[in-house]
Amino acid sequence: MFSTVLVANRGEIAVRVIRTLRDLGIRSVAVFSDADADARHVREADTAVRIGPAAAAESYLSVERLLDAARRTGAEAVHPGYGFLAENAAFAAACAEAGLAFIGPPASAISLMGDKIRAKETVKAAGVPVVPGSSGSGLSDAELTAAARDIGMPVLLKPSAGGGGKGMRLVRDAAVLGEEIAAARREARSSFGDDTLLVERWIDRPRHIEIQVLADAHGNVVHLGERECSLQRRHQKVIEEAPSVLLDDKTRAAMGEAAVNAARSCGYVGAGTVEFIVPGGDPSSYYFMEMNTRLQVEHPVTELITGLDLVEQQLRVAAGEALAFDQSAVTLTGHAIEARVCAEDPARGFLPSGGMVLALSEPSGGSVRTDSGLVAGVDTGSTYDPMLSKVIAYGPDRAAALRVLRGALADTVILGVQTNTGFLRRLLAHPDVVSGDLDTGLVERDLGSLLPEGVPPEVYATAALLARASLPHPAPSRDRALPGPAPQTPAGLDGAAWVDPFDAANGWRLGGTPAWTVHHFRLPGQEPLTVRTRPSGTETELLLTAAHDGNAARGRVVARTHDRVTVELDGVTHTFSHATSPEGTWLGRDGDSWHVQVHDPVAASLGGAGRSGVDTLAAPMPGTVTVVKVAVGDTVVAGQSLLVVEAMKMEHVIAAPHAGTVTELDVTPGTTVAMDQILAVVTPEATEEDA
Repeated sequence: MFSTVLVANRGEIAVRVIRTLRDLGIRSVAVFSDADADARHVREADTAVRIGPAAAAESYLSVERLLDAARRTGAEAVHPGYGFLAENAAFAAACAEAGLAFIGPPASAISLMGDKIRAKETVKAAGVPVVPGSSGSGLSDAELTAAARDIGMPVLLKPSAGGGGKGMRLVRDAAVLGEEIAAARREARSSFGDDTLLVERWIDRPRHIEIQVLADAHGNVVHLGERECSLQRRHQKVIEEAPSVLLDDKTRAAMGEAAVNAARSCGYVGAGTVEFIVPGGDPSSYYFMEMNTRLQVEHPVTELITGLDLVEQQLRVAAGEALAFDQSAVTLTGHAIEARVCAEDPARGFLPSGGMVLALSEPSGGSVRTDSGLVAGVDTGSTYDPMLSKVIAYGPDRAAALRVLRGALADTVILGVQTNTGFLRRLLAHPDVVSGDLDTGLVERDLGSLLPEGVPPEVYATAALLARASLPHPAPSRDRALPGPAPQTPAGLDGAAWVDPFDAANGWRLGGTPAWTVHHFRLPGQEPLTVRTRPSGTETELLLTAAHDGNAARGRVVARTHDRVTVELDGVTHTFSHATSPEGTWLGRDGDSWHVQVHDPVAASLGGAGRSGVDTLAAPMPGTVTVVKVAVGDTVVAGQSLLVVEAMKMEHVIAAPHAGTVTELDVTPGTTVAMDQILAVVTPEATEEDA
């Protein structure tokens, strides 16, 4: 067995690999870019090496710098994790040439299965059924368009060089094929450095089922059962489980055998996954999609139902050991479900987010496991993949695992960064998910029911109480007597140093009922609310009024600690976790989080940016402008694509809100932008009414 292993990755997967290395007594070496200098995987490794600036191309994707780090630290092997260079045949070959064991398959298998076109031809020859689609590599845009028309709409465009849903485009209208092919090529080139595409028939209401395989260098290949990965957004998995409720024992055995044959056909060694697309109405009709020649994000669910540590198995195989068991020894016990927690904002169309982790609490122990790369006080940024952590639950059956996972997500607190945690809880409670009636289009089809309906009023009430707690409170002084009885600081609220009571902005009066302190709050895309607070004995009374209907709710503070606040509103008690940032208050409850900002009614009355008769186009997420299609003075039509912003390997098209003229353009390709930063201004066309 190896004594030192370099982990050529970051985030939660690096932390996960380091955990097994520690358990086996193997020294771990982490690598990091400037953006990750204080990251959790750097803190947990035995040794850490800087490999370059934040840009992945100059750090995590630099073969030369990774090999230099391995040489300098005396590593004998390299674990690539997933993403970055995990499925890069040149990296695997370079490791071998440098005398390092690559903890993964041989470069030849990566090269073969990494080319989806060759992979389909190879497994088809081995008797594995494949999805109908284009044939041949290096097809031009015109050839892809012709193949798509021959197959018939709808079709799926897929990068030949990579997976994970990146660069995949579902096209239902032949008229937009050219635009979608161009976008798919950009995403593929950005994610994998290769813009080769293929096109396949789209199977409506399909299920995505994959088989975990494990092979050694002595000719032994086994499968470890299947994982259901049908719950997806934009072809990205969000929930995975094992086993699948769709398969019976006969179909499971048949698909397992097909996966083993696919692995043998490419001379596979190590842990890998064979992915199938399965018509929901006919599970026996399954088609090979691709083989991922690495460890999968969702590998923990297989570990929990088999009792195997897949990273340990990878290490043993890479060290030359034979598998210690055969197919007959593989048993599947219980049920496991995983949820991917990502830095994205469901309220803004799941756009990538980022920011400083102000407060963090992640469940673990018992039937819950959290694989995470998070640590409080670290900025998640928007440079890399948006996945932050994975919450995994185990139960004796599927119903129990679902119940445990929903509870675990409710206990997950990540404040300072918008995440999809609350969305995941609602998805797991969806009737079709509970019954197991899944398909890859379920999330997109029912998205409206999975998003919250506005902001609960108690969020604003709680934010107001926290805002009032930050105001200076008059307090008795040894050196100066206050007129009248000394006012009391509200129970549970931290008082500031003594100030002149007549200067305190908290409603204190010399006599009579204290005055109301007025707070104006808003969340992005929501109407502002007004909340009034005033001290009442040893508590704080509040009055919440919605701006649009004038309805009021009354409440009071119950208790507050350094990270929790409990309020009563209209007779119902609510408890929130909380944290503060320069921009406002963060509140969290049951996996949801809200960033409540102070609202300035005067600025709002001036029309936001203060520009009359024009529409400003702002960045919907922090990222980089990759494409600029217009110039100042250009005339545009409503809906015309003007710019493309990329963040966390996701593209977002900025379109013209109406016909008009581009009068300002503040960015060029390569410009790094912050969320809500102004990118361009489109002045609408003059109308007869204007004249």
